[in-house]
Amino acid sequence: MLAGLTGALLMVGAATAEAATVRYYPVAPGYRVNVRSGPGTSYTIIRVLPLDIKVPIYCQTAGTTETGPYGTSNIWDNVSNGQYVSDAYVNTGSDGYVADRCS
Repeated sequence: MLAGLTGALLMVGAATAEAATVRYYPVAPGYRVNVRSGPGTSYTIIRVLPLDIKVPIYCQTAGTTETGPYGTSNIWDNVSNGQYVSDAYVNTGSDGYVADRCS
């Protein structure tokens, strides 16, 4: 029983550590950015972000190339389950990946 309890506590600790690594980044001021069902403009628009919002980036993946206020990029940010925005509209402070790659 002790081994099972220890394993459960380790799993809870891992989930807490994972949640702590999610960072929020500001979307470009003055832009209402489309949130899509996949990493590209051919995917359905699920919603539009409100102005002056920060989004969490859970993971990132390559997709179609977009040009926005933060340059040209093929990186797409996963901001919720099955929801992506182009990294060209998110101020991550980097031209590369700032989060783990989506699996």
